[in-house]
Amino acid sequence: MSKKAISTLAWFIPLAPLSLAAAIYFGELQSASFLFINRFTQLLPDTLWAWLTFLGNGWGIFALSFPLILLAPRIFSAGILGGGISAIASTILKNFFDLPRPAGLLEEGSFYRIGEPLLHKAFPSGHTLTAFAIASALYFSCAKNKRVRLLILFLIASLVGLSRNAVGAHWLTDVLAGAGVGMWCGMLGAQLATYIPESQLKPQSIWTRFIAIGGLVSIYAHYTQVMDLELNLPLQYASIAIVVITLIFFIKVQTGNTQEKAK
Repeated sequence: MSKKAISTLAWFIPLAPLSLAAAIYFGELQSASFLFINRFTQLLPDTLWAWLTFLGNGWGIFALSFPLILLAPRIFSAGILGGGISAIASTILKNFFDLPRPAGLLEEGSFYRIGEPLLHKAFPSGHTLTAFAIASALYFSCAKNKRVRLLILFLIASLVGLSRNAVGAHWLTDVLAGAGVGMWCGMLGAQLATYIPESQLKPQSIWTRFIAIGGLVSIYAHYTQVMDLELNLPLQYASIAIVVITLIFFIKVQTGNTQEKAK
């Protein structure tokens, strides 16, 4: 990806969801929009929404996309950088605004909820922010002539945002804000990834090995924690398997190159 692969116009796209969020909030449609979506999404099973929420969990999406460490290290690096920036942005914004979530304002039983009630730090939706950051990072770090097929990532990210309404954790405004800020984070991640030297993208490099260590941490996180909801446990075990298998191939590459040098 060239260092100017993100057009100036693209940086203005996130203003669309942010503007819609502002219109809903100041138009006093916060509760109405949330309740409408929350009731509509009950038509589909809880497991679907739980698994979509998992795709907005930082550790979850890191593990599922871990094979990219070997298949597309620069794109994977962009995702990691975008995800890291999104985590910082989410923490800062949540602490700054510290707005109540639906469970903190609406009466118990007035909406459908999956999991324990969350009361505070609603704005923005961290899962949505992460999902759009990763989608944007992967999309903009890919060659322009191959980006069309990656548009589906934004559809998946949108469904992740919808899942946060479905499980009763976020207002629609939180989701829209997460989408907008997340896209900016992802674009920054993609831009920063262009400065990683090609030599640092090889399996034997310090940067790639550092990411591999992150894979080990990911295994520990998935094994010792419940990622958002207990319904996600099957995905956590699958994630562990994906990381372990990828690390086996990663180690084989290290061993293979060591043997070649010995010759």
